Amino acid sequence: MSVYDDEILANMQTSLGEVPHPSQAKGTDLYGSTKLFPDYQASEGQSWLTLVHGIPHESSVSFVAVLQSTRALRKGFDTTLYFYGPGTLACMDTRGFPTTGDGAFPGNQNMNDSIKTFISEGGTVLCCRFGLALHGCREEDLIEGVVPAHPLDVQDAVIHFANKGAVINSCYNL
Repeated sequence: MSVYDDEILANMQTSLGEVPHPSQAKGTDLYGSTKLFPDYQASEGQSWLTLVHGIPHESSVSFVAVLQSTRALRKGFDTTLYFYGPGTLACMDTRGFPTTGDGAFPGNQNMNDSIKTFISEGGTVLCCRFGLALHGCREEDLIEGVVPAHPLDVQDAVIHFANKGAVINSCYNL
């Protein structure tokens, strides 16, 4: 027995028939592909810094920051990702369910996997020790290759990279 009466079931069928679903066949272009800017590559010695003060796994901000930094690295920039505040949670290699490293659902480990890829391709990842402490995380649980940093280094890293003429990308989410 259905929880819906005949009138509601008839309305559902009418609704489904109003517009074909899906209206486009798989593989149909929905958007144009014209790139507006040249595909810039880094000049010799150019660097890139991305600061991440976003809550990982709760929005796309932190994940996109890692993807952008990986792209900058692949363009030849000497690239550093700096996680601080809630962003430090992205650097933990103790995530998983039901055991460490397991993905409870597809994409559950995308941040960890992307950070590991970034490091394996030569990127540098810094992680604020104070951010770790604020969120009850231990240094020993960091992804291998993530460099713990003093809280006062956040501002000095920005100054350092600005003095080098680096591209500085700063990501926040609220």
